[in-house]
Amino acid sequence: MDLSRSVRAIAGAADPPDGVIDWDAVAEAAKGGCEPGDLRMEPAERAAIADDVRAARDGLREASGVEFDLPGSIEVQHRHHWIDANVDTFRRVLRPLDDTVTGGGVPGVARSLNTGTMAVTVAFLARNVLGQYDPLLLADADPTDHGLYFVRPNIREAAVELDVGYPRFRRWIAFHEVAHAAEFAAAAWLPGYLEDRLESGIASMTDESSLLELASPGRDGSGPIDAFADLNTAMTAVEGYAELLMDRAFDDEYDDLREKLDARRQGGDPITNLFKRLLGFGMKRRQYERGAAFFSTVADRTDLRTASLVWERPANLPSDAELDDPDAWVRRVA
Repeated sequence: MDLSRSVRAIAGAADPPDGVIDWDAVAEAAKGGCEPGDLRMEPAERAAIADDVRAARDGLREASGVEFDLPGSIEVQHRHHWIDANVDTFRRVLRPLDDTVTGGGVPGVARSLNTGTMAVTVAFLARNVLGQYDPLLLADADPTDHGLYFVRPNIREAAVELDVGYPRFRRWIAFHEVAHAAEFAAAAWLPGYLEDRLESGIASMTDESSLLELASPGRDGSGPIDAFADLNTAMTAVEGYAELLMDRAFDDEYDDLREKLDARRQGGDPITNLFKRLLGFGMKRRQYERGAAFFSTVADRTDLRTASLVWERPANLPSDAELDDPDAWVRRVA
């Protein structure tokens, strides 16, 4: 790590004339907060990764009955590559906050604090993310040109930490991320739905009256809480269905991988666990667990085709209550 690089970047964030966050400084500071990791690969490993992705595509096509193509961009990255890609994503997603800044902009000290907080967050994520399917929400790119990223240093280190073979673990991660590609192919409406909920929640939070409403117990059912609640429910379905698909499609034993990775998600030293709580990792784990339990129950009691009806239209998404009562969802949808 180069913490002096991080400090210099954050200190310089007071210089830009406007914007609540200096995103260039976020990227620079986050890179100072973590080593990039080793990306040197022999041709055999590159070929094996390509085979993992193709096998995942073919297995998931067969399991889901959905014909889909792989994302337009598939990258094996180190941590600094991941930082660059995701800083661009955060910049797009949080752009509505900049639109609310008028006049003299944000005071330099506040901008530096915002920038520092975001840099610490991005650096922490860069050290922990294994793979990522990126639907490029709020991007101007072709909506079908999504991204698929594998953070090789993190996958290798996690395989050692979990005491599992790197090739098998890497392949399992590939099946999970490619499962997301199958979901988004099955539901052409999904990116637009997520974008709408995301934009509505962020835009509402920048409005003073909505912030007052946020604290009011007499809400009428509209506002940022509802937008983010809808987003959380949808992402629970996204993660849960991907877990179901990868388990049905994976071409090897995986019980030990699941058990050890779940333990890793819940474990960690006190500082790491603090960051996980602050960044909502507990909610993310809950999404995996709750969504997986929902779809596993639906598929076991009916079949995978019935579970796949969730992507037929937005109205088929389970409600928050139905996530805990799969039979109610089956009665309503199937």
